[in-house]
Amino acid sequence: MADFNKDAQELLDAIGGKDNVNAVTHCATRMRFVLNDPSAADVDRIEDIESVKGTFTQAGQFQVIVGNRVGDFYNEFSAVSGVEGVSKDDVKKAGTQNMHWLQRLMAALAEIFTPLIPAIIIGGLILGFRNILEQVEFGMLGGQTIVETSQFWDGVNHFLWLPGEAIFHMLPVGITWSVTRKMGTTQILGIILGLTLVSGQLLNAYGVEDIIAGEVPTWNFGFFQMDMIGYQAQVIPAMMAAFLLVYLEKWLRRVIPEAIAMIFVPLFALIPTIFVSHAIIGPIGWQLSTWLSQGVQWGLTGTFNWVFGFIFGGLYAPLVITGLHHMTNAIDLSLVAEYEQTILWPMIALSNIAQGSAVVAIIWLHRGDEKEQAVSIPSMISAYLGVTEPAMFGINIKYVYPFVAGMIGSALAGMISVAMDVAAFNIGVGGLPGILSIIPEHYIGFLIAMAVAIVVPIALTILFEKRGILTKWENDHLPIPKLGQ
Repeated sequence: MADFNKDAQELLDAIGGKDNVNAVTHCATRMRFVLNDPSAADVDRIEDIESVKGTFTQAGQFQVIVGNRVGDFYNEFSAVSGVEGVSKDDVKKAGTQNMHWLQRLMAALAEIFTPLIPAIIIGGLILGFRNILEQVEFGMLGGQTIVETSQFWDGVNHFLWLPGEAIFHMLPVGITWSVTRKMGTTQILGIILGLTLVSGQLLNAYGVEDIIAGEVPTWNFGFFQMDMIGYQAQVIPAMMAAFLLVYLEKWLRRVIPEAIAMIFVPLFALIPTIFVSHAIIGPIGWQLSTWLSQGVQWGLTGTFNWVFGFIFGGLYAPLVITGLHHMTNAIDLSLVAEYEQTILWPMIALSNIAQGSAVVAIIWLHRGDEKEQAVSIPSMISAYLGVTEPAMFGINIKYVYPFVAGMIGSALAGMISVAMDVAAFNIGVGGLPGILSIIPEHYIGFLIAMAVAIVVPIALTILFEKRGILTKWENDHLPIPKLGQ
């Protein structure tokens, strides 16, 4: 750790000293600070420190990129500063002091969906693989699908629906659990609430024909009846029900004596929430979800859908910066629930590719800069695999023009994708592996859009630097200031 002593002391001074540190922790590659006065941090001085590979601010946290030895750096920083680290959750909580209400709302939404993303990605891969098995007709198989020619793969296809159904049809369980986890209430009650929304006793939400025909089972209370309809794969009804449970439980804990709270808080929180969820919240939430899906689908399939694709493709990367991109998870899942496919998600994968491609151009333009390559190469790989934050905050926003080049490339790719009606089965892995979630009949359209998302950002980034467009790049190759500085 001794080799980090000087750099740790320099970082402490540059961020405004010990008194300016509200909380600190670290992740896999970054020191994560919550500063009492973020403006006191001298970003230029920090980025000149030998061990530092870049900085950015996100979710109220000032983050310093160190690399794989961040654990050793963190220990040395704690030693020289006397500041004890806290958990990542504590840092997130402290970071809200530097966020306005919209950022807090988006951060809360992110914390609800983030724990679900690994399962959703796996589910997308499973559905993509199953559709290759059962929908793609291969010439070498005589124009038949794989399941039609192989009993083994037919069995695999049927078996994989077990986890596929658990992930997507039972998604409300994950949502209600995640909301209670985020809000600090009883998580098992959230799980039970979610299970009551997708119970096998209920008519499956996908039984549209039965609903239209009026063949819906009911709960008969004598003076009124209530339809027994499930909310499989529904996002908005599950979120609304979960928040009702959370706030009802919190209120009950304030008014019910502690001596009997263990019995009556769960009882009076859960049972009324389940009833209201099926009687009021569920139908309202389903209607809101339907309207949202129909509105987005109208934009994606209407006469000027290419305009929608151009705008969304271009603006998705800025949405990531603000945290608003987490809203697209709910929209995508609503589209899949309503239409069994999503035209929106492929554009997200293309945006990942575009930002990664802009970093490729920077790697080539700045070849030989080993310090920058320690950030640019891993961030490029990360972006191509669907995680763009390291690429955007570590490289593209730092220089501005590659970020803009990536936005333009993404806008053009999004326009092509929507114009060609490219659709995915569901959310999956972003970036280059995103093709695994694309409906096979749209492979060609996605590959064309992907080529645009690769070539255009690289070409524009090189052009912008060579012509001095959107950059203050000088002959001495000093990096331009960050946005907002």
